[in-house]
Amino acid sequence: MATTEDLKLDRHGWLCLQPGVRHVRSPNQDRRPLLENISLLVIHNISLPPNRFGGKYVEQLFTNTLRADEHPFFAQIADLRVSAHFFIRRSGRIIQFVSCDRRAWHAGVSRFDGRDRCNDFSIGIELEGTDFEPFTDEQYLQLAALTTVLRNRYTLKAVRGHEHIAPKRKTDPGPYFDWHWYKRLTGWDWRQMPEGIASQRLVAV
Repeated sequence: MATTEDLKLDRHGWLCLQPGVRHVRSPNQDRRPLLENISLLVIHNISLPPNRFGGKYVEQLFTNTLRADEHPFFAQIADLRVSAHFFIRRSGRIIQFVSCDRRAWHAGVSRFDGRDRCNDFSIGIELEGTDFEPFTDEQYLQLAALTTVLRNRYTLKAVRGHEHIAPKRKTDPGPYFDWHWYKRLTGWDWRQMPEGIASQRLVAV
């Protein structure tokens, strides 16, 4: 599997292929606004079916191939047209769906720093997980490695959870995401992280 030192972006905004990194191109993406600076990193969680890990369903959701009849929950989401730039599995393996230079459809109705439409200026990373249990060490290490690569390429000025840019709609990455450890791994300044995180305690495991 790719390590921190191995992850690299090509000139088109795709991670270079290697063990532990795959490309699965999503149709749910488009051009960013002209001359838009990519300035925000957004962290999400996802599991399909809810609270179950592994399998093909997140990949199918992001490529519009999810079948509504395979699980009762899928009937609610099969017609959604959504994507993220990256999906990090529990094992730390990374799937990239959209070039970082293009707009993935991950944030929905959202607002950050006085601006709406966060998809325009953000990169979205989905962690395989839920609001109800911890993420894996492998996910944190790969998220940190990916964050470093992205910060070296783009003018990222802040990182937020989906819950911070769409607080009335979303709750992810949730109370089990360890912002403190993520900060230590990546070197973000507290001012670049969600408000109140410095004094926030992680939910006890």
